[in-house]
Amino acid sequence: MHILVVEDQFAILQSLKRGLEENGCIVDAVTDGLKGKALAESKSYNVIILDVMLPLLNGIDLCYQLRQQGMKTPILFLSAMDAVEDKVMGLEAGGDDYLGKPFSFDEVLARVKVLNRRNANDASYVNKVNIGNLLINFDLKEAYRNGNNLNLTKKEFRLLEYFVKNQGKLLTKSEIAEKVWDVDFDTGTNVVEVYVNYLRNKLDKGYDFKMIQTKFRFGYIFNPA
Repeated sequence: MHILVVEDQFAILQSLKRGLEENGCIVDAVTDGLKGKALAESKSYNVIILDVMLPLLNGIDLCYQLRQQGMKTPILFLSAMDAVEDKVMGLEAGGDDYLGKPFSFDEVLARVKVLNRRNANDASYVNKVNIGNLLINFDLKEAYRNGNNLNLTKKEFRLLEYFVKNQGKLLTKSEIAEKVWDVDFDTGTNVVEVYVNYLRNKLDKGYDFKMIQTKFRFGYIFNPA
């Protein structure tokens, strides 16, 4: 499991990180809500453990913002405020579980495992497509080639998504700029070429067969066959 822990009490943060890693998890740990938001938006996690009282951006608002973006990653709230109304607030913001402080690590681990199993069951219904040895998960915004995660940025994934939806077609730079960047193409910029090269380095580098092909002076063709 890949877990994100957002907790401003350093002793608790370190204890959770150490315990989860001893149980085979990969853990990213940060101490404020803005750092947690940045990680949650840039990486994929199996479960997020989120303190309610956080500096810069509190856990309730962070959870709400992630849910507004369509993120479905299970969220476990931790808080010293464990009255019924506090739990209701956390769950209504989009949390999946709520555990009051103080807590035992064994209980945290048990709840994380339950959330991960639930997420894994839900994941069997996500929007996926296989194209040759390329697997794309549109719900998680992830792509794999030969089982290797390409670790695409949001813009790289959007570019790949546009290529996939138009595979076999010649796409001009102006079309790509309009559909991927939502802007009119400026002939004085090379942003399209730059991002196509970024995507190529992750998608095609190391493989004999190149899925993205260039038609000189015209544009690009995505041809996975």
